[in-house]
Amino acid sequence: MLRIRREWPGAIELDVALADDVVGDGSGRCRGLAYPALVGIPEPGDTVLLNTTALAMGLGTGGYAMVVAIPNRLPKDPDGPGHLVKARYTPLQTTVLGADEQDSPHHALLRDADGLDGMPVVVADLHSALPAILCGIRVTRPDARVVYVMPDGGALPAWFSMSAAELRLRGWICGTVTVGQAFGGDVETVTLHTGLLAARHVLHADVAVVAQGPGNLGTGTRWGFSGVAAGEAVNAAAVLAGRPVAALRVSESDARERHVGVSHHSLTAYGRVALARADVVVPMLPGEFGARVTAQAQALADRHTLVHVPVDGLHEALTTSPVRLSSMGRGLAEDPACFLTSAAAGVHTAALLPHRDTAG
Repeated sequence: MLRIRREWPGAIELDVALADDVVGDGSGRCRGLAYPALVGIPEPGDTVLLNTTALAMGLGTGGYAMVVAIPNRLPKDPDGPGHLVKARYTPLQTTVLGADEQDSPHHALLRDADGLDGMPVVVADLHSALPAILCGIRVTRPDARVVYVMPDGGALPAWFSMSAAELRLRGWICGTVTVGQAFGGDVETVTLHTGLLAARHVLHADVAVVAQGPGNLGTGTRWGFSGVAAGEAVNAAAVLAGRPVAALRVSESDARERHVGVSHHSLTAYGRVALARADVVVPMLPGEFGARVTAQAQALADRHTLVHVPVDGLHEALTTSPVRLSSMGRGLAEDPACFLTSAAAGVHTAALLPHRDTAG
């Protein structure tokens, strides 16, 4: 290990000299990423064991050499509390304290909790929708307590998301709940259901945003993509007496026809997987493209309530994001419809919130 490049909560990015440059760029070095909670804190001069799979595949989101271990200086064994094992039966399985397990101070609360009290739950396919949804919410409700609930469809460690870490530091979200095999959030839970309950009753959320972590997986097939879980999230929110709000995945710039306009991911997840009714937010985009999005969304009208939301002023709201807006390598300038759609979902969600009593 040569030097530390930068750090954010839960992660350290470093420069590593490669013993074998088969997966490198010819420079003899690469970027590495270490999670101190799993492998300890790397220091210059350390020998580090790397997993170079993502680097070799040239993945845009996960193109790091991941630090598996610092062999000469292993971290201490975990000593609790907590017995919830995540990334189970992998070499890097980790033990965390789950909010819903018996040793947790929140166990009694979650043992009896069975509802979300009508809390809006915004569901999105991609991790990149999170900051845009927040921009929309904050247009009228900057005071809203928003919790990010991260399922295990993409990255498992919440620490991988620089966006979530910065949004937490800036107060745009009041916490992250990692559910299923995902880990590293402010609160850990076994399932999405207890994750939503923890967001509401442990972190006192006004709104929960459910979206997978970085690293969406798709195969170009109708059912083979990790965003299918967005439909299941709608069901979970409804079962728990929340108010599901479905954010569409929309693009005007994607080179793949199946993602132009309303993505087939949204049409499958909300049109086939989601059995409960949700508010599907349809952005009122201009021109022929806007008409295309409206027409495609109509396919969801039998199963859901379509809510048409103007996008006037939302471009300006999106420029206030404290983190870079980027989806599939495209920013706000390259694909504004993508982010305007997510922001529109945030605007509608804010309209569902009761006004806070500021008297007294």
